[in-house]
Amino acid sequence: MPTTRETILTALADLLNTIAHVPVLRGEVLPERVPPAGLIILRDGTPGEPDVTLSPLTYHFQHRAELEVIVQSASNRDALFDALCAQISMVISADPTLRGLCDWVEPEAPEPVDLPVEGGASLKAAIVVVVLHYTVANSTVAHSLE
Repeated sequence: MPTTRETILTALADLLNTIAHVPVLRGEVLPERVPPAGLIILRDGTPGEPDVTLSPLTYHFQHRAELEVIVQSASNRDALFDALCAQISMVISADPTLRGLCDWVEPEAPEPVDLPVEGGASLKAAIVVVVLHYTVANSTVAHSLE
């Protein structure tokens, strides 16, 4: 049975997969070719230390998953990157609880960088941190045994 963390990260990947023509990879290395519409790589990130309430005993996580957002184009790279980041924000805004699995999901603002590619069009990329707020009854169960 998957952990709460894994269930939530899978739901996030499924939600991102609704963005048309943009593949979403999970924990993969950057492929040699970036698709024309761009690419998203979901990294599991870290759940961090939970806040705890005692009655009943409950653990509140602010898990920081990371999205590597990458586009490559010789002519309209900036527009493609902006559109892809906007689409990420829109799909998360449409389901900010991941079908009730999280209390709240919120993406942080991207900090884009241009990366030159020898002999090809440069990449525009950013890491977009997505904060997943969720609560579980047992922190060990939430992250390893559930």
